[in-house]
Amino acid sequence: MISITKLFCGAESSGDSLRYGVQSDKMPARQSHSGGTERFLQSFKDKKPIVVWNMTRRCNLHCIHCYSDSDDKIYKGELTTEQSRKFIEDLSEFKIPVLLFSGGEPLIRKDLFELGEYAKKLGIRIVISTNGTLINADNAKTIREVGFDYVGISLDGIGSVNDKFRGKQGAFEKAMAGFRNCAAVGQKVGLRLTLTKHNYRELPAIFDFIEKEKVDRACFYHLVYAGRGSVMSGDDLTKEESRKAIDYIIERTIDFHKRGLNKDILTVDNHADAVYIYLKLKKENPKRAEEALKLLIANGGNSSGISIANIDNLGNIHPDQFWQTHTFGNIRERKFGEIWMDTTDPVMAKLKMRAQNGGWVSLRSNFLKGRCGKCKWLDICNGNFRIRAEAIHSDIWAEDPACYLTEEEITSR
Repeated sequence: MISITKLFCGAESSGDSLRYGVQSDKMPARQSHSGGTERFLQSFKDKKPIVVWNMTRRCNLHCIHCYSDSDDKIYKGELTTEQSRKFIEDLSEFKIPVLLFSGGEPLIRKDLFELGEYAKKLGIRIVISTNGTLINADNAKTIREVGFDYVGISLDGIGSVNDKFRGKQGAFEKAMAGFRNCAAVGQKVGLRLTLTKHNYRELPAIFDFIEKEKVDRACFYHLVYAGRGSVMSGDDLTKEESRKAIDYIIERTIDFHKRGLNKDILTVDNHADAVYIYLKLKKENPKRAEEALKLLIANGGNSSGISIANIDNLGNIHPDQFWQTHTFGNIRERKFGEIWMDTTDPVMAKLKMRAQNGGWVSLRSNFLKGRCGKCKWLDICNGNFRIRAEAIHSDIWAEDPACYLTEEEITSR
């Protein structure tokens, strides 16, 4: 995640420690090192992942961009409550910082609150990613009482635009009720929107909505080519549209800040944003640009296989929630920490090498190809999304096709 509010306005947010902070008393996250294997191993052992758990694949909606290709039906073989409690114990033992309950639609599972409460008692920060349509007044209160730190509600347009996107008439009004029910009980809640051709022109209305409904946090996701969000759907923005969308998000974020509105605005899933933002700041505010660059280097860019992990509804472990074409193991068979630290898998080994700043800068001739292979900004992008490269080029080490930077921008520094 890239915080526009932090980088352009200097405002603090609750996620700063995860994005830029120190992971232990020994080593700053993604600190650059030279030297041998021992130092390399220490660098990634020190970085524990946020875990996205697709606790069920079932969903009450049918979104056109769904990376898990979910439907409203029963999926056999999903983890039981007891199996889930066991792996949550393993996550706590491994000291992960955050467990994000996702789906499908997580509120469909009747044991969501039981498992959330259990994770909370074990010291894990707990978050829900939901379409919001099932959050009524009663379960909003339960969410608050259990101690969920944050609820992210997906909204992909206003009114009928959202309903078309979500595949169900009335989804917008129900999501609106979800926002308001959370706010009514003091539950921290934010908006999640995936930028596509269907809704990027809705950005003015979305920002008006954020202000009117007093939404304190909004995450704007770029499309990742997985499930029904495949590039073959033709839903992704062009490179020029992506740049215009980011420009508008920056413009409105600065406007909020100038008017004293405390909003945390972020972009997600395209680390070309990091370079674009830095270069834009460098022209407009060189002093802030240098501070932003330090933060972006500390963040390190894409962290699939390093500080983000996915466990699907069947217990399989993946590099991130979109990249479910590659599996490292299953939590029914081995503890999460054992699987996550096992670099005998060649994909995991190469991903872990990025745990050092510039880890791929020195190794890119072996791994990264095309534009990514010659990019000068790997210390703040880290190769972007490998699943997009695989979707287009059938090669996980090829260039990310969603990078919207120009040739001059990627080769000049």
